[in-house]
Parts: sequence; structure tokens; C-alpha cells
Amino acid sequence: MLSTRCAAAFKHQERHRSKSLQFTSRLKKLPVQKAALDCERVRKTNELPSPSLHSETDTVRRGQNVSLSCLQQNKSLEITYFLFRGGKCLQTQDGKGEPVTFNLTVSEAHDLGPYKCKVQVANCSKYSLPFNFTFADPVTAPVLNISVIQTKTDRYITLRCISFNGSLPINYIFFEKNITISPVISKDVRKPAEFNITESNTAEVKEYRCKAKNRLPDHAKYSKPVTIPSTGGDCGPFCLQLLLPGLLLVLIIIILVLAFWMLRKYKARKAMKDSAPRVCRNIPMEAGIYANVCENQAGKRILFEILVVILFLVFYPGAKYSQEIHYADPVFQQVAPRDQENSNNSKDGYVYSELVL
Repeated sequence: MLSTRCAAAFKHQERHRSKSLQFTSRLKKLPVQKAALDCERVRKTNELPSPSLHSETDTVRRGQNVSLSCLQQNKSLEITYFLFRGGKCLQTQDGKGEPVTFNLTVSEAHDLGPYKCKVQVANCSKYSLPFNFTFADPVTAPVLNISVIQTKTDRYITLRCISFNGSLPINYIFFEKNITISPVISKDVRKPAEFNITESNTAEVKEYRCKAKNRLPDHAKYSKPVTIPSTGGDCGPFCLQLLLPGLLLVLIIIILVLAFWMLRKYKARKAMKDSAPRVCRNIPMEAGIYANVCENQAGKRILFEILVVILFLVFYPGAKYSQEIHYADPVFQQVAPRDQENSNNSKDGYVYSELVL
């Protein structure tokens, strides 16, 4: 039936001659259409205007099902509609007063068109303007990146949004929660869309996201929300994130300065001790009960001092470390026993020494 009607579209003159009696009986049933319908008069009076062919979208994905609607403005005529792709007749329908719809699938390049709609009444026909589809790939979920420059009173925020797949051009829109904060930013190249915000420090947590959409309808994609911590009062993790590199650098510098300062101090102290008379090494140990405390403790002492200062700075970062630890080197000298120890209760074998600081 479809091939017969499509062939008749090209041979409507022969069809009119061979089926004139059938056409006359059809006109009797439709008093609105007069038997004396003349194509020349129809063209002059525009009783059969050219139809319009359109679709909800002209951009499709491969394998997408689409619908083409053909509309003729004359509401009173019984009209036969034909759908052509190039020179090939695809479908045909009868209608009156209402647009007819042709359903098809666009899978290959030749399915893109051009399409035309033809309306025919008796031996009179009109064609629509050509209609073409174009292929497009849907966008993928965009990625949102945020950079922040913090000052004492304000912060400067730059939002960057990009979808790495999808046919160009792509339109981007930025949101704060569900409120649009930017105009549509169109990108014809695969580069991120940028939007700058300047706001005062606030205790409110900010949440941003963006949307990407190209010519494909109903295929918009949203990014994952990105949260910026508040900056009001105690800035908390956000300020710590900003200040942590600087604090680490300052701590390293302080440790190096303290190490050099203590090393110089140690060298000066060692020089003074080397120049002072040392008698403890020359005194023999009697009865095996005295320990020599004049051994060199320099290495352990300098490490202990550095450790104390570092622990103080870590646990008390706001305090000033101004205390100075002084060490004394005990020197033992043998002395004579005192009088009260010469009593009968005293025991032999003790050796007394005097501690000099």
C-alpha cells in the first residue's frame, strides 16, 4: 500500500485520469471540496498552502527515535500526506485538519535527511521546506574546581567547570545550592568555564555546583557539590589549611636558629670548661663507692635542650619561651673529716669530698 501511494505521488496526473469516476464519488461525500477543483485556482487563492515539517529537536543521538510532524493549514480538505527522504518516499497518511506524525529512527548518516512533506488533494500537491537532523554526543557530568584567595575581610572565589565529553558548544551555569548565580557561559572549545565571586567573610558554609548542557534536549548534567567552610570567627579547618605551610616553614626556621644558637653556646661553654682547672679526673676513687660525674655529657645535653624547646613550642604555641637552663659541673675534692664525725660512732673506711659548683 505504501509503495503504491508513493508512486502515485509522482504520477498524480495519470492517477487522476484513471480514477476520475472514483474521485467524483468522493467529492459528493465531501461537499466542502467542489468537483470543479482547479489547481490553478487553488494556487491563486492559496486554498492549499505549502505544509510545514518540524520536529521537537533537530539534534539527535545515534539510534534515537524521533517524530516528524507535517501540518497543513486548510482544515476542510481531505489531504494525503507523504514523507520523503531525498527522492525516496518513506511513509504516507491521510488526514484532515490535524497534523500528522511520522515516526522513524535516526541511526546512520543518511538518516539525517533532508526530509520533505508533501500534501496532495486530487491532482494538486505542495511540498514543505526541507528538514535535516544533526548528530550530537551527550555531555558527561562536569567537574567543578574552586580556588580561594583569603584576606582579613573578604575572600575571592573562582569557580571552574568543565565537561570532558559531549558535542560542542556546551553551555555552563553555576549555582549556589539551588540558586543560579551566573549567566549562561557558552564554550565552543574544550576549556573550563570560569566565574568569579567576591564575598565578605561569613560564618555560613557555602555549597556550589555547576550544570553542563549542549544542543541535546533533556541531557543536562550536574557536577558534584563542592563545599567551602565558613570563615566567621574561628576559621577552623579552612584557616588551618591556608596557614599550615607557613607554620611549618616558620617552625623549621625556628628549630634551625635554636640549633645554631645552642651549638655556639655549647662551644663557648666547652671552651670555658677546658680552660678551668679540672681536679676530679686526678682524684683516685676510694672504696669503689664514688662515681665520676665529670664525664662529657655535651651530646646528650644539647639534644635535651633542643627537645625541651620544640616540645614547649608545640604544646604552648602562643607563649614565649624565655627560660634558660643552666647546668653546673660538680667537682669533688677530698677534705678532712669534721669534728662531729670523729666521735665513737664514726666508722672507718669513709672518704669525704666537697662538692664545688
